[in-house]
Amino acid sequence: MKIINQKGEILEIKKDSHEAFEVLNHSTSHLLAQAVSILYPDAKFGFGPAIEEGFYYDIDFKEPISDADLINIEKKMLEIAKTNEKIIREEVNKKQALKIFKDNPYKIELINEIEGMITIFRQGDFIDLCAGPHLLSTELIRHFKLLSIAGAYWRGDSKNKMLTRIYGTSYFNRQDLDDYLNILEERKRNDHRLLGKQLNLFMISEFGPGFPFWLNNGMIIKNSLVDFWHEQHRKYDYQFIETPIILSRELWETSGHWDHYRDNMYTLKIDGKDFAVKPMNCPGSILVYKNEMHSYRDLPIRMAELGKVHRHEASGALNGLFRVRTFTQDDAHIYCRRDQLLSEINTLLKFFDDMYKVFELPYHIELSTRPEKDYIGDIEIWNESEEILKQALISSGKEYKINPGDGAFYGPKLDFKLKDSMGRIWQCGTIQLDMNLPHRFEMSYIDENGEKVEPIMLHRACLGSLERFIGILIEHYGGAFPAWLAPIQVDILPVNNNYHLDYCKQLTKKLKNLGFRVNLDDSNEKLSYRLRNSQVKKIPLTIVIGDNEVKENQVTFRRYSFKESHTVSVDEFVQILTEDIKNKKHYKNK
Repeated sequence: MKIINQKGEILEIKKDSHEAFEVLNHSTSHLLAQAVSILYPDAKFGFGPAIEEGFYYDIDFKEPISDADLINIEKKMLEIAKTNEKIIREEVNKKQALKIFKDNPYKIELINEIEGMITIFRQGDFIDLCAGPHLLSTELIRHFKLLSIAGAYWRGDSKNKMLTRIYGTSYFNRQDLDDYLNILEERKRNDHRLLGKQLNLFMISEFGPGFPFWLNNGMIIKNSLVDFWHEQHRKYDYQFIETPIILSRELWETSGHWDHYRDNMYTLKIDGKDFAVKPMNCPGSILVYKNEMHSYRDLPIRMAELGKVHRHEASGALNGLFRVRTFTQDDAHIYCRRDQLLSEINTLLKFFDDMYKVFELPYHIELSTRPEKDYIGDIEIWNESEEILKQALISSGKEYKINPGDGAFYGPKLDFKLKDSMGRIWQCGTIQLDMNLPHRFEMSYIDENGEKVEPIMLHRACLGSLERFIGILIEHYGGAFPAWLAPIQVDILPVNNNYHLDYCKQLTKKLKNLGFRVNLDDSNEKLSYRLRNSQVKKIPLTIVIGDNEVKENQVTFRRYSFKESHTVSVDEFVQILTEDIKNKKHYKNK
């Protein structure tokens, strides 16, 4: 398949490659914009990039549109595609570009930021400001779907106008598109907000929008996750700390958050002084480090904290556990010498690998580099920090992609993008290399010559937000948690309460005394109903007790989603369940 790249070269790429998918979707975003320009002549266009699973275009409509309008836009896109418009790349100077887009303030803003010649792409009467790459014509754009609309601030800045973002996806054949649409339906069924309510995991109250309430079942999952988190950190020689939720303005000014992040912070006055509810844990960790003098022999120091943070998110962005205003960050900060840096980053890479494997979440890594503006520190330090992260990835054999300009304001970072069971990508983990905050906070250790030296600081979150990660797990597992996480691990069903209930009560007591989470369903409903109810609740192991089980001191059990049952002694069942929990086993009915 041939494409036009950013340099105007005609290249051949494989049709089944991810690059081809991106080019197809970016070209489809232009087709969307062309159709909109015909149907809505007053519309003004912003960005229209390809994204992980498709594309979007941010558009300023004179009058609001709804999801119902997407059908007509799709029809117009198909009409245009069938004409097989040639997609032509042209170069123009800034003066020409400003004339072409004179009626579009969004394109004018972008053009004024471009140095040198400017590329545009033309298909029929439609022209768009774009670097490419693109297909050579619209003939391959046949199997697409416009999925939804949402609000999006121009350039992601809440101070700018809210535009309409139209999401869509495009494939080279109908079967791939249908498969993807089926996955979207599965995602709807596995929506963590619906499952959270169905399984009594969490709730959101109108009295606290963006502030989730954990219910008993959700707390069991959260506490099990926290226990695992502590267990893993002990293996890697971390200290555990807890820092205050509210700290003074002076601290946030020193860290740079007051100037760079204040719009997202909750502030208050105490005794006439300004304070802020912490949006991040790092300044508190720094104060713990500075609480005593350190020798070069003490380093590295690894401090881990499950820190509760608060951030003022826009109300329209709130989304169940995925976007909240308070969350628990599985934070850690590592203070080390320069000669320890590569080793520490490589150890972190191994730590992340160990954590994600438990949940069967594959991932890839992106190196996010210095933002174009609004960053602190010298460029030389940024360049050095980025090179160190690159070398750590290379030495560990990890593949990575560059994500330019997406670093934190105080340093570059490695972002870990996880893929769940339904193919979605989630950014959870991060490793941030920071040579700026140690300098701003005048941190030091005493080296072998008795001199004060600044340590290097690594910010690190693996799961990210516990709330968001649990939301991801709810959907990843479809609510069917493995036994070690499940709120109820075993459901016990007597066939007939008159004959089997006493045995079931003894069995329930025995399993509970061994530390297992057990439910005894002794309701008077039919067995078939109770079996179905156990499946609806997605309980990992369901035991049915009848005459033979009572007589032989056995249990007959079935794992969630499996049809086959197994009859074993009670001791054998205890051993099976113990091993399932110890090994964090996943149940998969292939």
